[in-house]
Amino acid sequence: MRALSWSMLASILAFALVGCASIGPVTIPRDRVDYSGAMAESWKEQTLLNIVKLRYLDTPMYVDVSSVVASHELLTEVDTTVRIVPTPVSSAQSYGNLEARGRYTDRPTISYVPLAGERFINGLLRPLPPQTLFALMEAGHPADFVLQMAARAINDISNVSRSVPRAQAGSPEFAEVVAALRRIQRAGAISLRTEIRGKRQVAFVSIRSLAGGAAEADVRYVKQLLRLNPPKQEYLLVSGSYRRNANELALLTRSIQEIMVELAVGVDVPSQDLLDGRATRIPQPAPGDVHRVPPLRIRSGAERPSDAFAAVRYGNSWFWVDDRDLNSKRVFMFLRMFSSLAETGVVPQAAIVTIPAR
Repeated sequence: MRALSWSMLASILAFALVGCASIGPVTIPRDRVDYSGAMAESWKEQTLLNIVKLRYLDTPMYVDVSSVVASHELLTEVDTTVRIVPTPVSSAQSYGNLEARGRYTDRPTISYVPLAGERFINGLLRPLPPQTLFALMEAGHPADFVLQMAARAINDISNVSRSVPRAQAGSPEFAEVVAALRRIQRAGAISLRTEIRGKRQVAFVSIRSLAGGAAEADVRYVKQLLRLNPPKQEYLLVSGSYRRNANELALLTRSIQEIMVELAVGVDVPSQDLLDGRATRIPQPAPGDVHRVPPLRIRSGAERPSDAFAAVRYGNSWFWVDDRDLNSKRVFMFLRMFSSLAETGVVPQAAIVTIPAR
């Protein structure tokens, strides 16, 4: 009976270990969440650090995670030895030997690629394609927020800029135009259409007049301010601030680098760094001038906060975005989308996650 028990125990343990050998499926939920979360946190911290650096006129650095290879290996071995001596020999001469060994190995390999060359130009220095901004609006993102963040001018009506390189008061009509476009967007009276002409893609923006609708007055107002042909319902979307005729809508956009320079205005630089001349000084907006208030607020202090949306250390101070600051968090969400849209004409080099499981 004892010999039989040893044999049964060895068989059960062997089958159990073999059954646990397939670890591939169970690693997917953990690895997907862990790696995507880690890359998202790393992107937020790198972006925050580069915005802070721009305020200090320091050189920003951009490094992408090009691939993640997480190799999992599970090795199991079971050795059994059973000697059965039949009766009437004493059962004490029967014996069994059971030995089980296991080993689990996790070897992640992560590749980093500095952003340089054509990807650097397309991703950071080249202005955003105008059609991507209207595509975001058509997807439901607020028109006023998108245009205030990423547009420099619409039909020669310029946006405000508080950055040191491009500081300008902007046209008073810009805030009125984007606010009216937001109301037109809510009414569903603005849309984007693209078509292929020859070897290039052209885009048209439709600003329709809705008879008796709440946005009808806004449509007339926008066409008047932008000097568009009133009877037309659709206008050719072109890049730049110059329009050739009243049938074109010219949109001069910012690059990702320019957007980040604008966002650097919202960094709360420690007073001692300003006194020492380590960071640039930014003229403060007049009281009540909400259009000149930066959309991103980056706080600073000597200690790392416990509930920050993102936090980095630069110099002798911590810089962070408060997790309760929804406007600043929304800026990061849009900045991520703008970064993805910036590489126009280039296949995005997304990080490839390969997880072999043995």
